[in-house]
Amino acid sequence: MDKKIYILIALISIFLSGCMYPKEELAQNQVAPEDQLKMVQTAVDSYRKDNGGLLPIKERDMSYDLYVKHPIDFEKLKPKYLSQLPGSSFEMGGYYQYVLMDVEKNPTVKLIDLRTSEALKNLRIRLETKSDTLALGKKVGPNLYKIDYKQYGLKEYPTVKSPYSDESLPIYINGGNEFKIDYTLDLGKAISDKKLKLKQGSDIREILYKDSPVLPAYSVPYTINEKNEPVFKTVQQ
Repeated sequence: MDKKIYILIALISIFLSGCMYPKEELAQNQVAPEDQLKMVQTAVDSYRKDNGGLLPIKERDMSYDLYVKHPIDFEKLKPKYLSQLPGSSFEMGGYYQYVLMDVEKNPTVKLIDLRTSEALKNLRIRLETKSDTLALGKKVGPNLYKIDYKQYGLKEYPTVKSPYSDESLPIYINGGNEFKIDYTLDLGKAISDKKLKLKQGSDIREILYKDSPVLPAYSVPYTINEKNEPVFKTVQQ
């Protein structure tokens, strides 16, 4: 075979193999680059300093989940504080929503993995084609239930890929028909790997994002039991 033809075929093969993988599977889209996080953090800090402590966030009421309550409003940051938006952001076609945590004391830029949000949205659409009211299965925690997935013709229990590991995390539902992701596997792994000794009664979800920019969105509070294992937190704890 002519050498030039062989090289051409090889290049085409490489190109096609790359096209076979969904965009979300490409390495450059897995984690928002650290420099983008630092860029946005600097912009937020400067905006806050120039505006008497006000933050560049979108207003949301108290009904929103803790981790999605304070999305950053990039319209307030550009062009004075940001010449361009981070490529990993939803606004630029990326997979992350930039949000702020600890807004009262130390506003810190964090991320919501929107692939998780999309998975929950798709599940809701699929289930609601069968019924307007989602069927509650076995109770697994305070106001938290399994999904009666067989009733909807699903062959397997619905899960979502963890933003922290390769684990498939189960999806539950509360009495308000809101989907919640069970991060017990990730919490247990973090406790074990880091040999953490935690306080019973305290919400331990922070251990997931202390060393990660990604927040455990759509979760419920967790604490530990007497064996230092993660469990759902009750109102009394």
